[in-house]
Amino acid sequence: MKTAIYIGNDRLEDDPGLNALTDTLSGGGAEVVTLSDDAPLPEDADMLLSIGGDGTFLSAAKYLAGRPIPVMGVNFGRMGFLSENRPCDVAQAILSGEYTVENRAMLKAEILDHGTGDGSGIGAWPYALNEFTVHRSGAAMLGVDVTIDGVCLPTYWADGLIVSTSSGSTAYSLSAGGPIVLPESKVLIISPIAPHNLNVRPLVVPDSAEISLRLNSRDDKVILTADNRTSLVSSETQIRISVAQFSLKRVRLKRSNFIDALTEKLFWGEDVRNNR
Repeated sequence: MKTAIYIGNDRLEDDPGLNALTDTLSGGGAEVVTLSDDAPLPEDADMLLSIGGDGTFLSAAKYLAGRPIPVMGVNFGRMGFLSENRPCDVAQAILSGEYTVENRAMLKAEILDHGTGDGSGIGAWPYALNEFTVHRSGAAMLGVDVTIDGVCLPTYWADGLIVSTSSGSTAYSLSAGGPIVLPESKVLIISPIAPHNLNVRPLVVPDSAEISLRLNSRDDKVILTADNRTSLVSSETQIRISVAQFSLKRVRLKRSNFIDALTEKLFWGEDVRNNR
């Protein structure tokens, strides 16, 4: 078995937990390859390990480029919904095959930039696992006209707007008041950021929907993010967002589950009456 390792922070390279993980994998017969920033994922890799937190996991997803290679998040960070696995639990689970592989939907954005015409706002990787967002770049409020499969919604007047997958429901969308959604749910979530309309709420739509955004701002530029990547686009930009034709293969240890992660990391249901 060939296991590639992507390390999000150079300071982790000498971490005892990481050294123990790689030593156990190598001792069990696995070939371990550490990726450098400019090195592609080996063609014969069987699995990719993301070493860090959820931000590292999002960066590691680009290495896969739609290839059906599973990625496991190993938590050396803080929150860890995508990178939920403790280093001490990973090596033996991989060597013994005590894990499952789940499909996580990816989003694709098509950028139609009437200001520059190049559509290059998010570079050569127009995909996101958690969310795409648009956000005002200056003091002026941002208006976002949204259509869902050609049906127009009332204009959102806000600091910005988030379109997230079910995986991203515990990320930026949650901070903006969006709902928590089980990762296997086939939905997308539209959440305004600090809306100036008192009567708008986050909206859940089927993941088969095509969502179009038309921006309206007095500023020349608007901030566009794709997970943890940020760029500036023209305020005349139009964006089409839909589910990508490929999914991300995420490795999950058999004893882990999403509800336990919510309870542990967000203290969901923390109440003296709920002590078990």
